Amino acid sequence: MSDKQRSPAIAAAIIFAGFLALFFVMPPIMIWLAETFSPYLAAAFGVLAVVSFFLIFWLRARHQRRKTDV
Repeated sequence: MSDKQRSPAIAAAIIFAGFLALFFVMPPIMIWLAETFSPYLAAAFGVLAVVSFFLIFWLRARHQRRKTDV
């Protein structure tokens, strides 16, 4: 595997590990938000966390595609 192939894989693995950590602590955060503020706020946090996971990879793919077209 060359450096050009390894770098995107390492970046994706780091992003994935970061979101894995977020999803690991997400249930206590959502419970705290629901008890302290509102269940709707907790639900919004959960939806935002899941959507941001896909959004980051979509933006990264778009950036990589634009970078290779030049």
